[in-house]
Amino acid sequence: MKIAIIGGGISGLTLAWYLQQAGVAYDLFEADARPGGDLLSQHTPEGYLLEAGPNSLQLSTELEELLADLGLSDQIQDSAAVSKHRFVLRGGRYRQLPGSPPTLLTNGFFSLKAKWQLLQELRQPAAQPNAHETVAHFFRRRFGPEIVDYAVNPFMAGIYAGDPERLLLHKTFPQLAALEQEYGSVLRGLTKTGKGAARRRIVTLRAGVQTLTDTLAARLTHYHANTAITGVTRLADGSYQLQLNSSAAAPGYTHLALALPAFAAAALLQPLFPKEAAALAAVQYPPMSVVFSAYDRATVAHPLNGFGALHPKVEGTYAAGSIWTSSIYPERVPAGQVLFTTFVGGAQYEAAANQAEGAQKAAVHAELSRFYGITAAPRWQGRYFWPRSIPQFDEHIVGAHAAALALEPEHILAVANWRAGVSVPDCVRHARRVAGALAASNQVIPAVDLPRQA
Repeated sequence: MKIAIIGGGISGLTLAWYLQQAGVAYDLFEADARPGGDLLSQHTPEGYLLEAGPNSLQLSTELEELLADLGLSDQIQDSAAVSKHRFVLRGGRYRQLPGSPPTLLTNGFFSLKAKWQLLQELRQPAAQPNAHETVAHFFRRRFGPEIVDYAVNPFMAGIYAGDPERLLLHKTFPQLAALEQEYGSVLRGLTKTGKGAARRRIVTLRAGVQTLTDTLAARLTHYHANTAITGVTRLADGSYQLQLNSSAAAPGYTHLALALPAFAAAALLQPLFPKEAAALAAVQYPPMSVVFSAYDRATVAHPLNGFGALHPKVEGTYAAGSIWTSSIYPERVPAGQVLFTTFVGGAQYEAAANQAEGAQKAAVHAELSRFYGITAAPRWQGRYFWPRSIPQFDEHIVGAHAAALALEPEHILAVANWRAGVSVPDCVRHARRVAGALAASNQVIPAVDLPRQA
């Protein structure tokens, strides 16, 4: 058995690490000089530590074990205590979102009508399972429109760059669909299972989350940077041969592991598997800009006593919201300054995402000034643009997941975030399971639909 892993993001690197630990032969090919894919940390000359991809990590069991294996446990940094406070724009001002089910009823964020609908959810019977039900439809049906507008919508835009009117429940939150079917009430199910009781630790790594992928790449014995795969052919014995950007052909591999965005995997697969390639090419990746804005603390009126603030679509804002980076990780900015990490784009804000950099920076500054009482120009601004950001788990992902299952008997395995789930813990868990299955047997691994996390 010899595995070709194509793509050096967190999924491909994790798969390679666990194959290496198990003594399975592999080669990992990454087109860029930099490993890490969506994990991108930047240190600026002005003294800022920026995250253009995930700003923090949920510390799952698998992720914590991986960090320990790599000797990075001492690099784990918890977010500041204020990070448990989350804010949402409502009526033109930021208001703290209730942090637990009990405070939903006592906090003044939601109206009395919305609270009554929350209580009524306990008495609603389960609906028939519907594979096409969207996240918005599910929450509107069980909890009412206000919860959708001011909790679900901003959360989906801020975390998934998505539109809950299009994202599918059973692909995005399959555990909620299961709770409804088993307990009749989602709230009752959360209470009985304890799944809504405690939040996982929110952490980072002291030098940035990219430390994880940099360390993985450095520990791999068969990692090939700056090596793009330009074609795949199948040999008579059923193995695969890769055409490299150097024009040399890599030797035959028993398995291909695609740790690539769906559109990039589609381009490689099209000559051999056109039907499956078409399904992968249909997966949606909306554009997203990440705008960084630093100000002198004395010029910002808002206390910034939380993780950040999200913007519901009904509020008609320019951006999807901001993380208050200097509040959760104060050492990432020079003393006496504050730093906002603002998200422009996603499925609900695509027009803004494609604007020129200067226009985006100006619009973000104007919006921050209005909502945070800022009285001066930024000390510094920066931007990172993702032409294709987060894969959307909408109707298109159904065909892509079906294609992934159809490719498994051909010894082609999908380990990217469009298959595993979009969070870093999801990707680590999935890659580790695939590595374990490959190490255990020379047979094709069984198809598994993994649960995904928020």
